[in-house]
Amino acid sequence: MPYVGAGVMASAVGMDKVTMKAVFQAHGLPMAEYLVVHRHEWRNGRARVAARVAETLGFPCFVKPANLGSSVGISKVNRAEDLDEAVDLAFEYDRKIVIEEGLDAREVEIAILGNEEPEASLPGEIVPDREFYDYDSKYSAESRTELRIPAPLKESEVRGAQELGVRVFQAVDASGYARVDLLMDRKTGKMYVNEINTIPGFTSTSGYAKMWEASGLAYPDLVQRLVDLALERHREK
Repeated sequence: MPYVGAGVMASAVGMDKVTMKAVFQAHGLPMAEYLVVHRHEWRNGRARVAARVAETLGFPCFVKPANLGSSVGISKVNRAEDLDEAVDLAFEYDRKIVIEEGLDAREVEIAILGNEEPEASLPGEIVPDREFYDYDSKYSAESRTELRIPAPLKESEVRGAQELGVRVFQAVDASGYARVDLLMDRKTGKMYVNEINTIPGFTSTSGYAKMWEASGLAYPDLVQRLVDLALERHREK
């Protein structure tokens, strides 16, 4: 049956942050430094893992379960003494976790649409109402997080984000649609890949639809385009 969006392989890669980063690395995509830690390593040597984090990444850093969404189980760790609690929390949700360098960065996202020749929308920027874009910041009724569409970026930065977004989409062999989340270093302007979301929110008020609307593609036309892409992909298979 024809269906909209990524196939099994791309969906699985996009779900597992460890595999996703390995694929990005193989394609030479820029990412923040990171470490992968398994639960048995933590149980058998907390001090060794903590030393690796301090030496390799430093603080602040982010601790994330490898397989989860909506920022569940994610912590920002500003001090070495807070690392244990954050790692224990992440291991409540998965047997392996990712610990990432904490960049001082703007959060930029971009909507990708297409199959063999994907296109990128104008980017948006998330401005969290707290230290980072956590679960409450995303979903709480009290959240004051802003989504700025289009993002206030220079023309060269927009092009860079679009090119990087397409490369990410192609790296995992995605199809149909996806949202790519980027990090833009505040000092250097360099773009880093955070992750790809192969099933982004898709109501008419979701970031994905809004980014395409700002790019000149209305919601009904976007829906029709996705149906056409699904049928095209099915014929190719």
